[in-house]
Amino acid sequence: MRLNSPQINLITKACMKASRSLIRDFGEIENLQVSTKGPGDFVTSADKRTEKILMDELQRAHPEYGIITEETGVINKTNLKNRWIIDPIDGTMNFLNGIPQFAISIGYEEDGEVKCGVIFNPITNEMFCAEKGNGAYLNNSRIRVSNKKKIIDSLLVTGGPKGASKIKDKIFSEYINISNNVSNVRKFGSAALDMAYVACGRFDGYWQRELNYWDIAAGIIILKEAGGLVNFFEEDIQPSLKKNIIATNSNIHEELRGLINKKDIE
Repeated sequence: MRLNSPQINLITKACMKASRSLIRDFGEIENLQVSTKGPGDFVTSADKRTEKILMDELQRAHPEYGIITEETGVINKTNLKNRWIIDPIDGTMNFLNGIPQFAISIGYEEDGEVKCGVIFNPITNEMFCAEKGNGAYLNNSRIRVSNKKKIIDSLLVTGGPKGASKIKDKIFSEYINISNNVSNVRKFGSAALDMAYVACGRFDGYWQRELNYWDIAAGIIILKEAGGLVNFFEEDIQPSLKKNIIATNSNIHEELRGLINKKDIE
């Protein structure tokens, strides 16, 4: 029987509370497509509303904890020991276009290590969660990564580049190289769910450049607890919230690393 920590219980409760308004907002998207009101403004307000509900719940329990969020930024900067890492809507472009592939993502970090996390898609009602040493779960069922042994047989997922990216050529050339050496590649538009899907064996591996820390914090612990492997590459020398990630079932990890330019790997 799985015993949840107070942190996991708190995150789960916050996700469920925030999801109610998020589901309502998602239901309004179809109406927005034919209105004169800017859909982008609507998504921004949905993002902020969801984040506020999450932060209110978490801060009520632990007002002293640090928080890193997409919309608000960093709160309680001096507390580096205990931090919540929040992405209220990971997959905003999907959300904006009425595609039910987005999630609330919350990680809890202690002394620089993510100890537990939750990724929740409120539309499909799939909640992925994990905490260090206790395994990874999808709606109370234990999950494990796939057992694919060779990258040529693998289904991978990626994302990017964003419109403002200055390294589009590099990202596209990596994509071509990798896609020529695997079974197939998908692009689903939510980094958090991409990692969760690797954790439960739907995908065998995932890589992406120029991610924000809040996109993947919860996914890191969920994937590790499901038996997967996570690495970062080409890290900034300066402390940065930007991440380049490789995440796999562990069996194909070295092969995927090898397909990304070797000089770029740590």
